Amino acid sequence: MLLADVVAASQAATATRSRLAKTAAVADALRAAGPQDAATVAAYLSGVLPQRRVGVSWRGLSTLPEPALSATVTVAEVDAALTAIGVISGSGSGAARAAAVVALFARLTAPEQEYLRALVTGQVRQGALDGVMLAAIASAAGLPEAEVRRAVMLAGHAGPVAEAALAGGSDALAAIRLEVGRPMRPMLAASAPDVDAAWEQVGDTTAGVVVDGKLDGIRLQAHRDGDEVRLFTRSLDDITERLPEVVEAVLALPVETVVIDGEAIALDGAGRPRPFQETASRTMSSTGVAELRARVPVTPYFFDLLHVDGHDLLELPAAARFARLAELVPAPSLVPRITAATPGEATAFFEQLVRDGHEGVVVKSPSAPYAAGRRGAGWVKVKPRHTLDLVVLAVEWGSGRRQGWLSNIHLGARDPDTGGFVMLGKTFKGMTDEMLAWQTERFTELAVGGTEGYVVRVRPEQVVEIAFDGIQTSSRYPGGMALRFARVLRYRDDKSADEADTLETVRALR
Repeated sequence: MLLADVVAASQAATATRSRLAKTAAVADALRAAGPQDAATVAAYLSGVLPQRRVGVSWRGLSTLPEPALSATVTVAEVDAALTAIGVISGSGSGAARAAAVVALFARLTAPEQEYLRALVTGQVRQGALDGVMLAAIASAAGLPEAEVRRAVMLAGHAGPVAEAALAGGSDALAAIRLEVGRPMRPMLAASAPDVDAAWEQVGDTTAGVVVDGKLDGIRLQAHRDGDEVRLFTRSLDDITERLPEVVEAVLALPVETVVIDGEAIALDGAGRPRPFQETASRTMSSTGVAELRARVPVTPYFFDLLHVDGHDLLELPAAARFARLAELVPAPSLVPRITAATPGEATAFFEQLVRDGHEGVVVKSPSAPYAAGRRGAGWVKVKPRHTLDLVVLAVEWGSGRRQGWLSNIHLGARDPDTGGFVMLGKTFKGMTDEMLAWQTERFTELAVGGTEGYVVRVRPEQVVEIAFDGIQTSSRYPGGMALRFARVLRYRDDKSADEADTLETVRALR
């Protein structure tokens, strides 16, 4: 299959807001790819590389050779070239990698160059990538979507599942199981504004609910097979070499094989969480690990058990998995946990954890199986919600489903000393279609110098109420701070820009 065919499918999916039309475009591409190319095509149209990373940054792709006049390069050739680029190392590797990149891109047409650059740098935007892909695999192979979803949850990525579905149908998908050493998609939590709402969401509470502390750390899935341990992040990246203390903790467990779910977090001398950036610094590089470990040690906490010594536990009720976990893991390495009989008990636990510096709690149904890759009512997270009234400083044109709308807004706090505003971040989270339509009209009116270009500067007049999870240190913005997980609640037409929250108010929340 030609890379040009993948580009055409991506363009077709990007050009429509219809989920059905996106699915049809991707499914057609998978059928055309067939089993031999399906895994690579599914990965590309999911916006990821099968290799994950190939050592090429946006800067390395900022200047490209003259494009080819006609499309001749196959998906298999591109995949092989990227694999070869990814393993270049040693003396002179930078120049060799750059030469290989030029050689590959010189064979591509302009649309192919643009698409592959976006793919390599993680910038593919065609809307609903994952959800559309699962439906498209099901359509292309003529299989129930539930079978595809289960297989992708266990395989971690859509590519191998697309290949299996097209080559072997239902039997091939049924053969995909939890495999020690291969990351699976982690179970995710839905959200609730408070503990009472979370209590209602988890369903049957006659036997009480399990309430876990929500730690602001690195989500980890640890796999052990004998003396071999692999650690995977929520995004399924392998960071084993970066967290040797977690490897040691897993090796100390009295098991031969295990898959266990948990967090790693940096704590201060009093046992309180250090700033998240310090914990996150442990995942940034595999060099200088010993020095980083000495300066920012992390502590592992485990909260779920998915496999032990040849037995998969995914289908067991949570209460059974947690009981087996408590038998296996030393108490100091278990996440803070209670079984609450009433919402009041759960709320008191939530308030204590927040006082201790943690993010909040996750309310869990004791009867729920481990729903890998899904965000359902089995787990419901509750975090204290902070809000600020900020001013919109600029807005970006959207892509994918937001194509044609002004979407991502730049957020600023008021600086009374200068009379201006200082940027704290940007977000498009929480925006409904109605809000996108309204703000496109509104910010077109406020645009300074027109609405041409990717970023549209606007007069700082519109106030917006933003919810966020915390303030973190950031060198990216002039105020030295950034909002974590910012999302739009509503626009405040009842407030003028001189009533927006100040930098001092933001600093007080750190």
